[in-house]
Amino acid sequence: MNDFEVPEGIDVLRVFCGPDGRHGNPLGVVRDGRRYPGNDARQALARQLGFSETVFVDDPERGTVDIRTPGLRLPFAGHPLVGAAWLLDLEVLELPVGDVFARQDGEFTWITARPEWAPPRTLEQYATAAEVEALTEPPPGEGWLYVWAWEDEAAGRVRARAFPRRTETGRTDTRGTDTRGSRSGGTGRGTGTGAGTGSGADAGGIEEDEATGAAAMLLSARLGRALNIAQGRGSQILTAPAPDGTVEVGGRVLLARAGLRR
Repeated sequence: MNDFEVPEGIDVLRVFCGPDGRHGNPLGVVRDGRRYPGNDARQALARQLGFSETVFVDDPERGTVDIRTPGLRLPFAGHPLVGAAWLLDLEVLELPVGDVFARQDGEFTWITARPEWAPPRTLEQYATAAEVEALTEPPPGEGWLYVWAWEDEAAGRVRARAFPRRTETGRTDTRGTDTRGSRSGGTGRGTGTGAGTGSGADAGGIEEDEATGAAAMLLSARLGRALNIAQGRGSQILTAPAPDGTVEVGGRVLLARAGLRR
């Protein structure tokens, strides 16, 4: 009972599910990274799966993982690490940028990381949550864009959507720019469709990312407060900045498909 057809031995998770257990951002996890040695094999699988990210576990005891988009390797990403921490039941994940600490708290899995580890994103504030909802396609421009608006500022509730957006060459720009832009009005084009997984997309062909922990972390750090973010079609991300400059990012994780093993 799932929509994912993936090769044997790959688990598929949904990370940052909503309160009803639906939605969340699909994540592929290769528990035995030795099955895909080398950059080319891993990048080919990430393209084949078409998820916004795929995780290769190189050492399950130490928590050493390798994160891939359909187009490139990432030094850090939010939803892959929340998902991997939940699946492997780890307290520490080893990344090139540093150690990411993880914990379980009831139905939520949390990671703690530094905002400077995240790829830069353009964080653009809209005047109302309705304007964020009304987008039916990525706003014009290039570079990775996170649009957001307050649903309830006093309560820290945010409505957000994420658009990787393509460059003129046709590849998604994963670099982005971190600006303090805001809008007094959105584009108002109807209801978003949210192509969350990018299944069947070419390298970097994700139109809309369903739930993005790294962007949520950057927004929480900028605002200096805990957030309860509703993103995409119904995903939920929680954040909590700490005095030492780190930010906790948490959410629900569900197993959508268990990898079959001989």
